[in-house]
Amino acid sequence: MDKLKLMKIANEVRKDIVTAVHSAKAGHPGGSLSAADIFTYLYFEELNIDPKDPKKADRDRFVLSKGHTAPGLYSVLAERGYFPKEDLKTLRHTGSYLQGHPDMKHIPGVDMSSGSLGQGISAAVGMALAAKLRGDDYRVYTLLGDGEIQEGQVWEASMLAAHRKLDNLTVIVDNNNLQIDGEISEVNSPYPIDQKFEAFNFHVINIDGNDFDQIDAAFKEAKMVKGQPTAIIAKTVKGKGVSFMENQAGWHGKAPNDEEYEIAMADLEKAGEALCQM
Repeated sequence: MDKLKLMKIANEVRKDIVTAVHSAKAGHPGGSLSAADIFTYLYFEELNIDPKDPKKADRDRFVLSKGHTAPGLYSVLAERGYFPKEDLKTLRHTGSYLQGHPDMKHIPGVDMSSGSLGQGISAAVGMALAAKLRGDDYRVYTLLGDGEIQEGQVWEASMLAAHRKLDNLTVIVDNNNLQIDGEISEVNSPYPIDQKFEAFNFHVINIDGNDFDQIDAAFKEAKMVKGQPTAIIAKTVKGKGVSFMENQAGWHGKAPNDEEYEIAMADLEKAGEALCQM
């Protein structure tokens, strides 16, 4: 798929995120928006998946380790055809299958229930190890928040991944530099993130996580790596695409009101029109 088409899909994903969170009157827009380009690339370009057969045995697996950014995952799953886009408006509503965090028992396309930070990467390492032990050739991908990697469990899982030479595992860190309490460098700095993963014997790639050319090159490189897992450190903008949310920690876990929703959607409509002119 060409870059322009991916950019257009990512813009639709961002509209879906804002719409879902606004409808829920709760949720996490900031980190969902920062990772929207990565979600889009994974589900429309990278992953071996089939929305008509969500549990097919040889599918690639994806674990959203930063489970609170479920609006981003749900939005791309809906765009990819796993369930109706209209259902996004039921996010977090009583009785809805689209809960505040991913639920593998009720949501088509979700491979692992997640939300407790640090546990997602551990599950992904287990899936990748299982593939190696069984001789299966599926690949496993997991997306972490940069605040999440302050969790010790992340590094225990990483140590095992490298020890078992899990070259079928790709870890992506959404490095938007903001967590719920502010800048990660001020709360409890995990920097330098790339050197930490290198010390744990990962192949490390640094990219602009909002640039499809760099995203594409990184995932292609990861597939060529043998004998060690890959970590893609994706520098992104929290709240990407919505003017008043960009680089604002306050939009980590807050829903826009009706007026803010209109402004956000206008921003994204304008971005979409600009893409159509390209």
